[in-house]
Amino acid sequence: MTDAPPTDQHPSIRSFVLRTGRMTDAQARALEEFWPRYGVEAADAPIDLDAVFGRNAPRTIEIGFGDGELLVALAATNPQRDYLGFEVHTPGVGHCLLRAAELNLTNLRVLRADAVDMLNRCIGSNTLDEVLIYFADPWPKKRHHKRRIVQTAFANLVASRLRSGGTLRLATDWVPYAEWMREVLDPHPDFINAAVATGYVPRPAERPVTKFERRGNRLGHEVRDLHYVRR
Repeated sequence: MTDAPPTDQHPSIRSFVLRTGRMTDAQARALEEFWPRYGVEAADAPIDLDAVFGRNAPRTIEIGFGDGELLVALAATNPQRDYLGFEVHTPGVGHCLLRAAELNLTNLRVLRADAVDMLNRCIGSNTLDEVLIYFADPWPKKRHHKRRIVQTAFANLVASRLRSGGTLRLATDWVPYAEWMREVLDPHPDFINAAVATGYVPRPAERPVTKFERRGNRLGHEVRDLHYVRR
């Protein structure tokens, strides 16, 4: 296994670095045109998700959705469920909005903000049915491990936002990070690892293989999926 994760994460330490990636004209237009339809503004109080989506339905959030490829695919194939995505990189948000509009999705919304901050401020307790963390930055160097999003303090926060029986799904193509995740989550009192025998589950059929994952496969990286249930 890997070296032991810390039991907490300093609130000022971010698990991401803002990149100044180039935004295409289409992404810029999508932000201007479709943000009023799909964007959710950050707030200092829990967001009324029933009002945001116009209904009461099972709710999934994806933390760090990149360009939205997975988030859009899940929303398109599961119209009975609502999806809320968190992402800080503006070009990815623009790409996601463009695809959502092309498919005329009604069950997808986006927050352009730090997910940890938004979970603390904007998402109420016991309101989520599923949390997805797919291919988060593994911060492979030991001195950067403190930046990994999966820490005990973060697990506490996610557990408080999930309903009883809710699920936390994770995937990474960096095996040492998968081991780190297990060291944080397996002993956590609020979570049960759904993979009793091996600790890892097969890739869920509903999780499309994304561009990022295909790149990892080409590089020979081994993908590990994890599935936890809220007690």
